[in-house]
Amino acid sequence: MQLECPELQFSGPNKLGRVEYFQHLGNSKFCLAPRGESSWTLRFYESFFVECVPVILSDQVELPFQNVIDYTEISIKWPSTSIGPELLDYLASIPDEVIEQIIGRGRQVRCLWVYAPDSEPCSTMRALMWELQRKVRQFHQSAETFWLHNGSVVNRNLVEFAKWKPPMPLP
Repeated sequence: MQLECPELQFSGPNKLGRVEYFQHLGNSKFCLAPRGESSWTLRFYESFFVECVPVILSDQVELPFQNVIDYTEISIKWPSTSIGPELLDYLASIPDEVIEQIIGRGRQVRCLWVYAPDSEPCSTMRALMWELQRKVRQFHQSAETFWLHNGSVVNRNLVEFAKWKPPMPLP
C-alpha cells in the first residue's frame, strides 16, 4: 500500500482548503486520527461523516460513550510506537468488504456526535443522558433510585434499570 497523494500539505502556506480537505478524506478508505492538542482529535469524528475507517494513532485517546459504543467494531487503534510501513501493510491487508462493514457500523453510530433536535431518536444529548442515567443507577441510595419489595431497582418512572436501553440500537 502506498500513500495516494504524498505531496498533499495539511499545514503551511500551501495547505488544502477545508472543502478540498473533506473531498480528499471522502475518497479515502482510512482516515488517520493522530493525537491532537488534547487526548482527542476532531479527525476521528470527521472520519465517520466522510465515511472512512478511523485509524486512531494515540495510545492515550479518550473516546466518549465507551459504555454505549464498541469502538473495536467501528475503528482501528494502532500503537503510536509502530507507525510506519507495517501500518500501511496492515491496512492494505484488510479486505474491501471488511472495510465496508466497519464503515457501515460507523454510519449507524455517527448520530451520537450530532446535536440533533429532541425529536431525533439518536443524538449526542440522548447519549449523554443515557450515560448519566447509568451513573445514577450505580448509586442505590440516590434521589433518582428507588427499590421495590421484590428487590428490583427502578427509576423515578418505575422503569427497572435492567430494562434500560441505550439511546439507539447498537451495531
